[in-house]
Amino acid sequence: MNSTITRFGHPDSLVKEYEHWVVLLRPVQATLGALILACKGEAKAFADIGPAAFAELGTAVADIERSLGNLFGYQKLNYLMLMMVDPHVHFHVLPRYEDAKRYAGAEFTDPGWPGPPNIGHVNEISSTQTSELLMKLRQTFSASE
Repeated sequence: MNSTITRFGHPDSLVKEYEHWVVLLRPVQATLGALILACKGEAKAFADIGPAAFAELGTAVADIERSLGNLFGYQKLNYLMLMMVDPHVHFHVLPRYEDAKRYAGAEFTDPGWPGPPNIGHVNEISSTQTSELLMKLRQTFSASE
């Protein structure tokens, strides 16, 4: 795994692994169910990920959208490819919600709605709530196989 994936908590944050991609629970929950979709290779430019990774990207995106939709019923889904701090190809996947959501006893807000997401926003959750969220995401992604 590349250093970007490790920085986002792999292997502890792993939701689902593909041949060329991983889906990780984003350590900072800017919105409920925020994920990282990261290419496993060393590419630092989107065009460099290779044909097989591009082909598999559609499968990963379909799994993300189906799983997050079934679990949380988001209104919109934003994919942000910033790569300003973490250099390897990855997306911040941010489900968007018009109203606050509750999950595992925590309230999640989306203060950027309906405009661009505020990726610096932190919905504070405990390690127990994080573990519950990660477990539920893993179960939901597994059910879509």
